[in-house]
Amino acid sequence: MAQVDYPAILEEAWQQHLAPRAPNAPTVISIFAGCGGSSLGYSMAGYRELLAVEWDDNAVATFKLNFPDVPVYHGDIHNLTVEHCLELAGVEAGELDLLDGSPPCQGFSTAGKRQIDDKRNQLYMEFVRLLRGLQPKVFVMENVSGLVKGKMKLVFADIMRELKASGYEVRCKLLNAMYFHVPQSRQRLIWIGVREDLAGEVSFPNVEKTITVRSAFFNINELGASPPTPSSLKKKRYTETKRGGNHRVRFSLTRLAWDCAAPTIQKTATGSTGTMHPDEPRELYEGELKRIGSYPAQFNFSGNWGDKLNCIGNSVPPLMMRAIASHIKQEILNLT
Repeated sequence: MAQVDYPAILEEAWQQHLAPRAPNAPTVISIFAGCGGSSLGYSMAGYRELLAVEWDDNAVATFKLNFPDVPVYHGDIHNLTVEHCLELAGVEAGELDLLDGSPPCQGFSTAGKRQIDDKRNQLYMEFVRLLRGLQPKVFVMENVSGLVKGKMKLVFADIMRELKASGYEVRCKLLNAMYFHVPQSRQRLIWIGVREDLAGEVSFPNVEKTITVRSAFFNINELGASPPTPSSLKKKRYTETKRGGNHRVRFSLTRLAWDCAAPTIQKTATGSTGTMHPDEPRELYEGELKRIGSYPAQFNFSGNWGDKLNCIGNSVPPLMMRAIASHIKQEILNLT
């Protein structure tokens, strides 16, 4: 597979983020905003963010580092009224172009215990509550693929019913970040809804070519924070995890393969878990994690290495969201 200048792709995307907003720039509010992965994608696509909503302290600290001009509601979303949300964003009901949200997914994730009665499974209703109050033209909601597997399908059916009952034409599709300039195989359910009084039809972006780990690590020189010193047992397992070929998983350690996209980056690396460098007996540095997550080098993360891994593992990859946001802007909102 041909080498791709991935740093150049990220630099171009960063410049899109820094570019002045057009007078008719679409507006977005992001709830469950995390550290700002989705927000960065929308900004790269030319949107103007009016408000971000997030409760996690470190995620908010990272968001404010990178989006100092975006107002942040730092608190429990249950306490955010529709009226206060509209006031903070400076819009009236029905004026907002897009509402974005990624309700916490731990209760649905195949990487967890998949408990159908997990209280976090009901946080999508906070998205629905604000959706009905704000009445945006379009919405985007994101969650893990585990929501359409096994007993979780019941929750998926509830979500679809509530979203459609909010006055929107709704479609949901399983998209993989690896087809949107993200060097990581990360499957996510993406809901797009268009308000019923509008003419737009729901559609999704076309896929792009895959970026390999080799291209992702091309010309990397700023490695940033290093992973914590491993225990002697984990260090021994580093050396026992074979190199080359496809992804090799041993003792829950995943070694990257140079000529494939990376597997999904998990938000924690404890005990015997972790994502290893393709050749070296170690886990990934901050700079490598940023490349795998499609974050430009200029994006700053708050906290220690574990905090940064948590942010990247929890976030929607910016270039994936840029593709979705650009498609909506051009094909649904009909803006250039």
